[in-house]
Amino acid sequence: MILVLVEVNDSTPVWNEFLSFLMNLNVCIVHLFSNLLLSVFLAFFIGCRCQMDFSAGGSSNTDTGKAAGNLETKYKVKDLGLTLNQKWNTDNVLTTEVTLEDQLAKGLKLGLDTSVVPNTGKKSGKLKAGYKRDYMNVGCDIAFDLAGPTIHAAAVLGYEGWLAGYQMAFDTAKSKLAQNNFALGYKAGDFQLHTNVNDGTEFGGSIYQKVNGQLETAVNLSWTAGSNNTRFGIAAKYQLDKDSSISAKVNNASLVGVGYTQCLRPGVKLTLSTLIDAKNFNAGGHKVGMGFELEV
Repeated sequence: MILVLVEVNDSTPVWNEFLSFLMNLNVCIVHLFSNLLLSVFLAFFIGCRCQMDFSAGGSSNTDTGKAAGNLETKYKVKDLGLTLNQKWNTDNVLTTEVTLEDQLAKGLKLGLDTSVVPNTGKKSGKLKAGYKRDYMNVGCDIAFDLAGPTIHAAAVLGYEGWLAGYQMAFDTAKSKLAQNNFALGYKAGDFQLHTNVNDGTEFGGSIYQKVNGQLETAVNLSWTAGSNNTRFGIAAKYQLDKDSSISAKVNNASLVGVGYTQCLRPGVKLTLSTLIDAKNFNAGGHKVGMGFELEV
């Protein structure tokens, strides 16, 4: 077996051409939606029994007056295992995601993500690969940047209720690990346990228990090595009836949160929430929120 290694950096012509290809691919796809090729594109996907999904969202900050919105279109051809996802937001960021699943091998998923900001010319790209079976899930992503690619890899193994996972990121520009995380979990019926270690310095753990058909409880704890800053929180959710529920949480910073969710009708859900700083109750700064969810 012959192994050929090619050193690539930001000044290598091959590297620059490859990166430009990934970035320009997104621009080409965006232009595709603004010219006569749109009809050809739609005809192909409709002919292949394409499933089309459209979604939009928005938010407004009353303190700053800043509003934000996003638009997403997804085209999925189940027969070919092909999915094309286009996103746009009010920051004028255009992203394209193309994935191919269960075609070369069952459980294998390949993807290409690109993004471009026309105003600044900033571009990025990512190649993704993943393989999933009943008791195994592994993945590897390569994020491309002008400084050099960053490699992300993760793996999760499961056996009889136990789960073990590892995640890493390697920065080729600096030739060092950017992330080194490990997690272990266990699930048995209505009980779940999870622990994690990030970069050997951050430790965390959580316990979830479904007491009965109406009550759910959870506890989480985390701390950082070399620091006395320990974070602790508890939460509970109670199902009042089949259409409504109430939830509450509190942490060691004396932040108390309460939420109420009501299903008004099938596909229509209303959520009311509040977050109170009990340590500085008279100082203000408390938060109130409302959410409205509609499914059609």
